[in-house]
Amino acid sequence: MDPLFIGLIMVVLLVAAILSGIYVGVSLAFLGFLGVWWMSGDVDVASRLVGTTAFTAIMDYTFTVLPFFVAMGLLASVSGAGYDLYMAANAITGRVRGGLGIGTVLANAVFAAITGVSVASAAIFSKISLPEMLRHGYDKKFALGVVAGSSVLGMLIPPSVLFIIYGVLSEEAIGRLFIAGVIPGLILVAIYSLGIFFMVWRRPGLIKQKGKGEETALPKSEGKGIMAALRTCWGIVVLIIVSLGGIWMGFFTPTEAGAVGAFGALILGFAKRRINKNIFWKVLYDTGITTAGVFFLLISAQVYSRMIALSGLVNWMSVTIKSLPIHPLGIIIIFLIIFLILGCLMDSASIMLLALPLMLPVVKTLGFDLIWFGVVSVVVIEIGILTPPFGMVVFAMKAALGEEARIEEIFQGSIPFLWMMALFVIILMFFPKLSTWLPGLM
Repeated sequence: MDPLFIGLIMVVLLVAAILSGIYVGVSLAFLGFLGVWWMSGDVDVASRLVGTTAFTAIMDYTFTVLPFFVAMGLLASVSGAGYDLYMAANAITGRVRGGLGIGTVLANAVFAAITGVSVASAAIFSKISLPEMLRHGYDKKFALGVVAGSSVLGMLIPPSVLFIIYGVLSEEAIGRLFIAGVIPGLILVAIYSLGIFFMVWRRPGLIKQKGKGEETALPKSEGKGIMAALRTCWGIVVLIIVSLGGIWMGFFTPTEAGAVGAFGALILGFAKRRINKNIFWKVLYDTGITTAGVFFLLISAQVYSRMIALSGLVNWMSVTIKSLPIHPLGIIIIFLIIFLILGCLMDSASIMLLALPLMLPVVKTLGFDLIWFGVVSVVVIEIGILTPPFGMVVFAMKAALGEEARIEEIFQGSIPFLWMMALFVIILMFFPKLSTWLPGLM
């Protein structure tokens, strides 16, 4: 049978396997093995491919960036960084109408610079900021939407696990991808903050009133209170400046920056007396579990990608799509729509591992900057984790809140933030320099 036809069959089977609930890594590895066996007619050839790929796919030194940044985020989390950042942000924005919501966005932005995982931000700030917003009269759906929407900053602002995966698949420098997310991340923070302010201005009922038009008391933010709040999180800010600033200035490789950040987060946790032996070992265990899961996905994706390459499907797609009477930007939009559809069905990493091996060669052939495409792809994929029926961030919040919130309430509260993210994607599409300017200075 024609290898190209076998490759197409494997793509269809992969989608079917994922939709049926089979774990993505298992689906990728098995179908990659099966496809090579089918094309070569020799099970030994397929077995050797799996064996060599399992070694070569993650043997590169740069892959150590993942466990270091995962450990850094976990250590910072158990050190109470989320709470400290929220209190500091609230002290700054507390006097503004809607300030608690804006403070949640600002705190999530800074917290994103030490975690790199949206789900972690969603779970932590569901426990920290949501009770405060509800206590001060915020509409429940609105408050849930603020937490869910701002949590996606964890995958855009560096260090981001999605950027690491994208760097592996695209062979772009992970350090340049990290830096590429800085300006877009800050712009999204500004869009969210202005959006919250505008929503509260247009609909004052989002922050409930009591008595005769008297607003529920907003938290005070005295000058001394601001300085005291900022002092509690100075260590986290220094940690971010040293690790990410070191990458941009060329002092550290991303791997070295991750090691420095993890060690700094450990020292910070000991200094605050929030880490003991049991917590430390749990952090190491969770780091190992997270890293092993991502590495297994990367190995499986490489097995599948090599099978697709052997089938000739990638070259066929590149030639076919390039010959279509469609503007190149239209093809990019089609790819982004595919991301949105997949986002309703699976998690972010799985979407990248499924779609990018087929898309990246086409994007490169069309002459688009892969770093720009990486930033846009991450944002669009993150929209998917806020949409039903999958909505990974939404389910993380539900798990953290239990019976305090319903899935429907979180999805409904997230809708305005989905529109803000859609506006943000349009901005990135028309102004690619927002993603490529900083990496160009490295």
